[in-house]
Amino acid sequence: MKPKLLKVPKTPTHSFSVREDRDPFINNRWHYHAEVELIYFHQGSGTQFVGDHIKRFHSGDIILVGSNLPHYWRYDDAYFKGDKDMPVHSTVIHFSENFWGDPFLQLPETKPIKNLLEKARRGILVSAKEEGKIQEGVEKIRSAEGVGRIIALIECLAAFAGTADLHILSSIGFSHDFSELENDRINAIYDYTFRHFPQKIYLEQVAAVAGLVPNSFCRYFKSRTGKTYTQFLTEIRVGHACKLLIDNRISIKQLCYESGFNNFTCFHKNFKSITGKSPQHYQKEHQIH
Repeated sequence: MKPKLLKVPKTPTHSFSVREDRDPFINNRWHYHAEVELIYFHQGSGTQFVGDHIKRFHSGDIILVGSNLPHYWRYDDAYFKGDKDMPVHSTVIHFSENFWGDPFLQLPETKPIKNLLEKARRGILVSAKEEGKIQEGVEKIRSAEGVGRIIALIECLAAFAGTADLHILSSIGFSHDFSELENDRINAIYDYTFRHFPQKIYLEQVAAVAGLVPNSFCRYFKSRTGKTYTQFLTEIRVGHACKLLIDNRISIKQLCYESGFNNFTCFHKNFKSITGKSPQHYQKEHQIH
């Protein structure tokens, strides 16, 4: 997808930005910005892209995205139908790494925060269910004023840095070419894949979308994303299968085919390889009681 450079608005009375989003269309596209982003999903689920990372996101997820790291959150289709029983809600905080002045992160006391921001250049995920202090910190930032707002952000980042179970998202080797031509190609490939992943996608078809022959397309996609197109397509399909497993409205064998896999053995193998769990175990683990 084409990452769009966003300008994060600032006000004369605030050194960093805090907002609440209740619209699934807001920033529902591949983008990046100079500011670090801290986002807490109160309600809503979908597919998240952070660098070369692709996975489901859920209510309760808190993600820290570093400066200029491309990302976007693609809410599930159900949230775009205007159903009042399917609300989305997130708190989004944007701040520059040095908004408190360059010497701040050089202090010995702030070394954990400095290390956290370095890790955030690949994206970091924690769950509010596992780490309540960060959730409380986000709420405090949202309601604080004056110097208390800055203190609340520092405390929130300190809680984030002190969390033992941090999940690093993008791979260490990820880099993005921001040239306009390359971005348009990636945008076309991603869009085509999302529209057609439930069906069989032939290499010639997706290569034509990128304006390349199949062999050149394979080399191009791997060089730009760090993974093969087959790996990327499989991750999209497994992510969709995860959603269907949690919904628990159809059988596992049926959702295998609805996710684009042509046989159950292949589905089971790829699902376990990506999630580390069998479909049955994943569904049981996420069963709502």
